[in-house]
Amino acid sequence: IPESGNKYYLQFSTEDYRTGEDAGSCLATVLYPKKKSLPVVSIQCSHTKDQKEIQEEDNRLYQRIRHQTKPITGNNIPDSYGNIDPALEPVWALAVAGSSSIMWEKSTETLGYFLAQVKSVQQWVRKDDFIEFDYTVLLHEVPTQEIISCHMRLAWLPGHPLKVKHFCASESHGTDEGSGAESGSAAGASAEKGANF
Repeated sequence: IPESGNKYYLQFSTEDYRTGEDAGSCLATVLYPKKKSLPVVSIQCSHTKDQKEIQEEDNRLYQRIRHQTKPITGNNIPDSYGNIDPALEPVWALAVAGSSSIMWEKSTETLGYFLAQVKSVQQWVRKDDFIEFDYTVLLHEVPTQEIISCHMRLAWLPGHPLKVKHFCASESHGTDEGSGAESGSAAGASAEKGANF
């Protein structure tokens, strides 16, 4: 679009990242403005799971984390063989959801990102019902093949947006300022600036 940027029309299917089951299909438009700013995204999805089923899965995940006897900590998830300790699957699931907001913010028309590994995770004990974690995540940048390290603070309560703050650094790109905050859900992330936790 002259003077505005490049607009893309996409049709794609989605799948449950854990089971690989079909999760629905989406139609989207993405406008990458000529000036350096976040893409403008409009998306409509049809889901194969109903909202009640998604909420039940969120609640099971939340209860599993809440009923730990001590704060969760972990390193190198998955390990060098691609394995994830079943006890750490909930923190991996939240890392996938939280890092998606970082990847959305950092991606451009020519650069994309994938969550490669959680280097470390530490749960914070809160007085309210939210669960909160500090992560160091490694993002794989495509096509450069660089690994980008990001610190991510994540807070979540089912029925509320997932809150994510992050700070990323890489050797070749210098240091990124990071985010003020991001909001999303355990089922997917959206960008909403200014959340505090």
